[in-house]
Amino acid sequence: MNADERRCFLERADAVATAAAVKSGKVTATLAVSAALERIAVKDKAFNCFTAITSSSALAAAENIDSSIARNQNPGPLAGVPFAVKNLFDVAGITTLAGSKINAGNPPATQDAAVVARLKQAGAVLVGTLNMDEYAYGFVTENSHYGPTRNPRDTARIAGGSSGGSAAAVAAGFVPVTLGSDTNGSIRVPAALCGVFGFKPTYGRLSRAGAYLFSGSLDCVGPFGRSIRDMALLYDVLQGPDSRDPVCTQRPPELCSPQLNQGIEGLRIAVADGYFATGAEPEAMDAVEIVAKALTNVLDCGNQTTNPPKIGGLATVTIPESDRARAAAFIITACEGGNLHLDNLRSRPQDFDPATRDRFLAGTLIPATWYLQAQRFRQWYRDRIREIFQHTDIILAPATPIAAPEIGVEKMVIAGQEILVRPNLGLFTQPLSFIGLPVLCVPVQRPGALPLGVQIIGAPYSEAVILRVAAVLESQGLVSAESIDP
Repeated sequence: MNADERRCFLERADAVATAAAVKSGKVTATLAVSAALERIAVKDKAFNCFTAITSSSALAAAENIDSSIARNQNPGPLAGVPFAVKNLFDVAGITTLAGSKINAGNPPATQDAAVVARLKQAGAVLVGTLNMDEYAYGFVTENSHYGPTRNPRDTARIAGGSSGGSAAAVAAGFVPVTLGSDTNGSIRVPAALCGVFGFKPTYGRLSRAGAYLFSGSLDCVGPFGRSIRDMALLYDVLQGPDSRDPVCTQRPPELCSPQLNQGIEGLRIAVADGYFATGAEPEAMDAVEIVAKALTNVLDCGNQTTNPPKIGGLATVTIPESDRARAAAFIITACEGGNLHLDNLRSRPQDFDPATRDRFLAGTLIPATWYLQAQRFRQWYRDRIREIFQHTDIILAPATPIAAPEIGVEKMVIAGQEILVRPNLGLFTQPLSFIGLPVLCVPVQRPGALPLGVQIIGAPYSEAVILRVAAVLESQGLVSAESIDP
């Protein structure tokens, strides 16, 4: 390949292909990283994904990788892959903003967050930090301090949030993979709206050490990417116990990459009905049906229940009281977030994003009895979901009720009812993260229209099964995360 062909390849390649090209000598790590930095410098003004660029350290790391390859050393499975992280992850030498003005006065972090360090150890190269909703409290990434992140599919529209910069950076072709966090849907919502893959693993599966938390009993971290094999590889690299995070599981890692091609024969897959089949635009439900039909064609349908009703040929399943689960998630989120920021709410209220401040203040006023009741209900809801997964392996549901709305729009109309955009983009994500379920959002690309996401939901620690289902859909060309045209 000539120089232009190499740069074009790198703009389109996923992480697995990039690492393979670096290790084979097809491209150098220095070229992979410098090309990413050049793309960011030229194009990010249009999207506002990045809040900091780590050019010097990134180029130095890339040179070290090239040197190790020249010495016939193994640089790691992600050799030379440029990546970026939501700016709530600690990066040594950079102040961890968490999307806020208040944190900007803090000293720089002294060490990398656990997941950042693990990606670096695998050979990936950090090129910067990414924009987000203040303190991860939002679904839009319309940050009053650092400006809105714009959706690369249509710059007049939101990227979603709170990990909006992380999703948009992949969609824009800046880097093949990024890291984000998910409390109530903050990975899945922007992944759906920007048309990329976004993975929220089981609560406690990946270490949160060095990540600025929002709601400790809900927060998860996870990757965004261009392909299912990227999702599997990053998840594999990121797994492992960590004593610095008290909720991080001691469960041994389960590698998913070797299982991707095992198919879905014999799996029991259903579509969520009831709560998850109402309150959305028809196109969001159509995306779920498209996915369901594709899986029906692959599955041994004799293993599926024949009891009606069905969606796209798959049985339906009712997750009870999901509206109450969402309400309880709101209460827990607001209480835990408000308590975390109570001192600054008292002393520096003017320095918060007004939308964030008002919700935190409301959280501080919620009676303790409400919080306790929400936690009791949480256990009941977890038990009901556990019962469902006794006879179902995978559940499908929409990721968002609509495609990406325009920046600044406060309300949307669904089924003739006018509702607020900010809280209701998480309509279908909150009841699932409420009990820590693993969920992968896959992008259904629609020619001439904005992308929509479908959630592939599994029981705790069933990440490998979820990824196998997504791999089948990707192999059919039904879901994809192609970058925008250069």
